Amino acid sequence: MPFSKSRSITILMADDDEDDRLLTQDALNESRVLNRLFCVEDGVELLQYLRREGKYQDKDLYPRPGLILLDLNMPRMDGREALQEIKADPDLRSIPVVILTTSKQEEDMIKGYGSGAASYITKPVNFEGLVGLMKAIGQYWVEFVELPLADND
Repeated sequence: MPFSKSRSITILMADDDEDDRLLTQDALNESRVLNRLFCVEDGVELLQYLRREGKYQDKDLYPRPGLILLDLNMPRMDGREALQEIKADPDLRSIPVVILTTSKQEEDMIKGYGSGAASYITKPVNFEGLVGLMKAIGQYWVEFVELPLADND
């Protein structure tokens, strides 16, 4: 079924694994979902992007995301800590965060939802699964969910 909406959203992915970032970009391209993907490598960089600090000050180059894909296990500041900071910040808490991780630990899932994550997804083990996941995420967040305008700041 083709998308009836021709809009796209900006997706910000926080993941320290370069291969996962590249595969996610390839999967988005393969799924033909109209979204722009920006990537950061850890929670510190994620918060700098969201708060327009350092190299992320230009909002035209680094637009406010409509969705964050968040890995839990990253250096400097992990996804758990970053999620808590995002949801504690009145300017950022409205951005939906989807935890996309290899962790299948029940405790991580419970804490993730308790901290305000919109979804908790375990990373697929192969590229075909990732393409299917990116298509489903894109369809859900673009086709079905109503999000506020991204650049309201």
